[in-house]
Amino acid sequence: MIVRYMKRKMQPGIGALEMKGSIHAGAECARLEQEVDEMIAMGETRIIFDMAGITHIDSAAIGAIVKSLTKLKRAGGGLRIASAQPMIVYSLKMTKLDTLIEMFPTADEAATGFEARPPAS
Repeated sequence: MIVRYMKRKMQPGIGALEMKGSIHAGAECARLEQEVDEMIAMGETRIIFDMAGITHIDSAAIGAIVKSLTKLKRAGGGLRIASAQPMIVYSLKMTKLDTLIEMFPTADEAATGFEARPPAS
């Protein structure tokens, strides 16, 4: 299944990227990074990945998430994950990504207190 993305502005500088499908190596990972690049260009440097509709991710998808986090931190923002299914949460915990990216039950909860940070030098 091709991943579908829908962008939603939550607050000034905060956007949610709602995803549906499975993220695997190749075009889906490149598209995820492209979506993040577009949001950064629009001034949304604090992004919430709303993963309620994601059924599977592979190691390449984990890498794309890490690349997205790095890009957002360089832009002075950050990344949070919301509404991930249990299997996705398990994958994120196994790779210790949950220690780098905060996870929340909903996108609205993830948006609360999501402060911008100055860009890294």
